Amino acid sequence: MTGFADAVARAAAEGRLVVQPRMGMASPVEMRAGLLAVRNADATTVGTLTVDSYTRVGDHRAALAALRDGDRLNGYPIVSHDPATTRAVLDGVPGFPVQVRHGSADPRAIFGALAAAGLDATEGGPVSYCLPYSRRPLRDSVAHWSEACGNFSGHLETFGGCMMGQLCPPSLLVAISVLEAVFFRFHGVRSVSLSYAQQTNADQDAEAIHALRALAARFLSDVDWHVVVYAYMGVFPRTTTGARLLLANAARLAVRAGARRLIVKTVAEAHRIPTVAENVDALEHAASAAGQVAFEESTEDNGVLAEATALVEAVLELSADPGTALLAAFRRGLLDVPYCLHPDNAGHARSHIDDTGRLRWSSVGAMPIARSAVHRSGPAPDSASLLAALHRIAHLHDTRPW
Repeated sequence: MTGFADAVARAAAEGRLVVQPRMGMASPVEMRAGLLAVRNADATTVGTLTVDSYTRVGDHRAALAALRDGDRLNGYPIVSHDPATTRAVLDGVPGFPVQVRHGSADPRAIFGALAAAGLDATEGGPVSYCLPYSRRPLRDSVAHWSEACGNFSGHLETFGGCMMGQLCPPSLLVAISVLEAVFFRFHGVRSVSLSYAQQTNADQDAEAIHALRALAARFLSDVDWHVVVYAYMGVFPRTTTGARLLLANAARLAVRAGARRLIVKTVAEAHRIPTVAENVDALEHAASAAGQVAFEESTEDNGVLAEATALVEAVLELSADPGTALLAAFRRGLLDVPYCLHPDNAGHARSHIDDTGRLRWSSVGAMPIARSAVHRSGPAPDSASLLAALHRIAHLHDTRPW
């Protein structure tokens, strides 16, 4: 078990949810100060070192030029900083577990840089960091991630449970999260976490996380694993009260469903990049909300586990190599992400939010999901209805009476 995973396991054994920010600053001095503030928060925390956009897309020359010219970057350029510089950042926060977050379809240079700096935790995946964020062919992403994972000995978190951020029914999020974790294990990674992003209905989300844990227990029984929940990835409430309510609900969801870690969002999400102080406030608010609830055994059964199981089994039957299986699955439409415009995505699946706030399939394309799971929502969605769906959660939380 890695230092990062061990910290999460110790917290879980003591009944505490680990909370984590998304935070990255180009300046080593500011990055170290941010990590110190997160470590000292009144919560059980781990740190984050989020890379900048140039590094994410592999434009290291531009990142170096920005550092040289004093231009502001939106994250920490870990490949462009000397490993000794990054080690000094971490030495300033001794013993504090830190994860590198990046968003790259080709993470090889990032994995090399974090290992050289002594870091042991990162995240992403060949599907989840290609289809939403990149126009690179999926086959290239699979090849790059295969190489990166083969040279990595730390903790790796799949981003698969956050595909497109919103409007993706839970069964597909669960399936991709499990499949990416199986891909990591195939390439020698022995410590993984499986992600799931808070969606539009708390009970459906709890059912999904229980399904994710059940499938992880089945397919990842020989590796260390835990589940991480992301606070809502879509349009965030614009009001402070609405944003804090949505974050508190994410923390309660994580505890209720047995997740061990939560990635928070702040009251500034709808407006700008949050400050360190706003990140600390979010961490402490989430920790307080998490302490108000307890784990609940699963009682919901609306088909999420059955759908996710069918997807995972259908993909893994295609090849003994999970990367080859993922490529074949997308070619055949056995995996199909709604509203995803990547050329390697079939684009036949559609979803909608029903009157109870649950995400439902409007069309499943060629995916091995029972046609009984398809709930027609009337005419095909137009731009106005899609925008309304995308803003639904923000509107509900901003207008909730107090």
